[in-house]
Amino acid sequence: MELSQIIPHIEALIFASDKPLTALEIVELINNAFAFMEERVTLDQIESCIAGIKEKYASEFYPFEVKESGGGLQFLTKIDYHKTLAQLNGDKFLKRLSTAALETLAIIAYKQPITKGEIEAIRGVNSDYSVQKLLEKELIVISGRNENMPGHPLIYATSKNFMDYFGINTTDDLPKIREVLAEQIVEGTIINADDFRSEQPLPEQEENSNLTVNEEGSLIEKKVEDEQLPENPSENEEENTEE
Repeated sequence: MELSQIIPHIEALIFASDKPLTALEIVELINNAFAFMEERVTLDQIESCIAGIKEKYASEFYPFEVKESGGGLQFLTKIDYHKTLAQLNGDKFLKRLSTAALETLAIIAYKQPITKGEIEAIRGVNSDYSVQKLLEKELIVISGRNENMPGHPLIYATSKNFMDYFGINTTDDLPKIREVLAEQIVEGTIINADDFRSEQPLPEQEENSNLTVNEEGSLIEKKVEDEQLPENPSENEEENTEE
């Protein structure tokens, strides 16, 4: 069978599937559908077809496209039509995660696998409710237990629904932390000390100042040194008296 004949079947599978389909799953489904064929369809052939399908629907003539999201391929409407679709599915689009849930989900996404105790140590508050809500929404899953910690606590990780929810294919597609905080980072300004060096010494810098800095870096009052005074004034007085 030629690739041009396979493409419509792949499009139909992606369109009708209630979950994202991987290329390997499509290979199996196509071969099962055409079991009478002497030569089985290969993964390379399916991937070539998928590349052609993506290019086809990337055209401006289509309001939707084929994208890898949630660990597989899906037909998704293009971002240009978000406002139009929001009118149709208003309630669905308005269901947002709370700030606490988003904080918890972000920690799990970037630190997974992670225990609830570790999540709470980062957030500084109890996270029972947030973790439970994320489990109910199937955005996270229990991926096992940490055998190296006392009590063997449960460990959490993101789910395929998480990737589908945020339109990514793997956790590697998550933005890097530095990229997220790039706009918030304030770079220090390098100042040349010579620019601020005045011709006249500041009061603190004068030789006659009675302030100094100790070994610990604290500003203290300088002890008055009586180098010019005689060590024993009484003896000198006696000498002068005898003379």
